Amino acid sequence: MSVPTPDLFSVRGKRALVVGGTRGIGKAIASRLAAGGAEVIATYVRDDAAAEQFASTSRESGLAIEVMKADATSDKGREAMVAAVTSRFPDLSVLVYAAATGVHRPFDQLTGRYFDFTFALNVKALLTVMQAFLPKMQPGSSIIALSSEGAERAISQYGLVGASKGALEALCRHAAVELAPKGVRVNVLSPGTVRTDAWNSLPDADRRLAEAAAKTPRGVLTSLDEVAWAAQFLASDASAGLAGHTLIVDGGARVVGTA
Repeated sequence: MSVPTPDLFSVRGKRALVVGGTRGIGKAIASRLAAGGAEVIATYVRDDAAAEQFASTSRESGLAIEVMKADATSDKGREAMVAAVTSRFPDLSVLVYAAATGVHRPFDQLTGRYFDFTFALNVKALLTVMQAFLPKMQPGSSIIALSSEGAERAISQYGLVGASKGALEALCRHAAVELAPKGVRVNVLSPGTVRTDAWNSLPDADRRLAEAAAKTPRGVLTSLDEVAWAAQFLASDASAGLAGHTLIVDGGARVVGTA
């Protein structure tokens, strides 16, 4: 039996696209991959200031990260993104889909409009982005989609986001089976509760985060670094045997049913 070498966990020399890669978990993953030696393009849609700040700090840190504005939900935006990424990367080693949106509303306040824009970005755009870049991905490439605990359990006022993440996971399982013969592996990364800027817009965030931490076996929230290292594993050749898998990084919270 061969013993894995540390080089298998390296992403040096890989080319990675992180969709939704300038804030929160996507930003942490883009930074981790670049720190590991990958060339990275991180896309965003709206927050120009955050994107420019990320680009600036990346340059100062010597990380090979290029920030690109691109809307994956529209045909025109997606075509422009594919053209721009392809001009930089003739082939793509890693595709990370970290873009997400949604509303936090009680079930009886959810509307068809909320459904449409939540699923448009969280599910439909994932499908079309994977299809668009698949011709650029060689055997050994990795696709990673970000999910959440709401895909498998009910969370207050999280119905549409949770439903979209459940659909995302199902889509990735089917894609994993169909793309495996091409040598492209598809997996899902599902973090536990992580403190990101997204919490700033939610009421009573500090109390809710403290309660979430107290319910975990470790008594602490999942960190951005923990999620980013897991993403590097899925991007690396060390994960060659994983396909259609949902990797949960939550410190054991879901094992005890308190995530």
